[in-house]
Amino acid sequence: MGIINATPDSFSDGSDLRKNSSEQFRIDIDKSLYRAEAMVQAGATFIDVGGESTRPGAIKVSTQTELDRVIPVIQSIRSNLDICISIDTSSAEVMAAAISAGAELVNDIRALIGEHTVDVVKQGRAAVCLMHMQGEPGTMQENFTYADVVSEVLAFLRDRVRFCLDNGISRDRLIIDPGFGFGKSIEHNYQLLKNLPRFAVLELPLLVGISRKSMIGTVVDRPVDQRLAGSIAATSYALLGGANIIRTHDVAATIDAIKVNSAYSNSQ
Repeated sequence: MGIINATPDSFSDGSDLRKNSSEQFRIDIDKSLYRAEAMVQAGATFIDVGGESTRPGAIKVSTQTELDRVIPVIQSIRSNLDICISIDTSSAEVMAAAISAGAELVNDIRALIGEHTVDVVKQGRAAVCLMHMQGEPGTMQENFTYADVVSEVLAFLRDRVRFCLDNGISRDRLIIDPGFGFGKSIEHNYQLLKNLPRFAVLELPLLVGISRKSMIGTVVDRPVDQRLAGSIAATSYALLGGANIIRTHDVAATIDAIKVNSAYSNSQ
């Protein structure tokens, strides 16, 4: 899953897609399409488009701002590329508009807790990724507590899966994500990574997003743009732990890791 951050303040690459001549942030559709094309050529199966940064300390934006950022990008990708488009949002209004524009997957860091979100997904027939997060993006890394992070994240996801099933969203439309970096310490993140096989009990596709995150940067002591090797190392462990979808900024290198993992797993 390649990432298109249509934001000025993503922790990694949000401002890269800015219109050069604009004083206020405006997304450059040609730049975003070029990036999506490169990701598809490198082997991406999904393109995840987001219009609101969810990095630690991020400030919430208006629904209209989010719509203005993501819908033109989704429309452009849908018109030009044969790829599954994911919308990274927790807003029911943005979900609905994105699905109408061609998104086939909703990637919600709040696991459809928001008002009307479950109804939008049910009616729109899109698949949905349910992610665990303790707290809110603005403050999630300031105050979090777990007695047993793996058990608690697993229990949360099990509850949200049941919620979706009870509300008419079929199991074959569900994906789960333990939420690396969302209200968790470095140690919590590596405990989750080491215990990914436990999530197989839910019998659902497992999405992992660890690309360039602080759980990598803190360990390797490198800035965001120098975390590729560390991200690939963590990705390899995630694949061995049962990850089915890897959300990444670096598609080509991640595809190489997936191919090596596949060869290793299939060897006698």
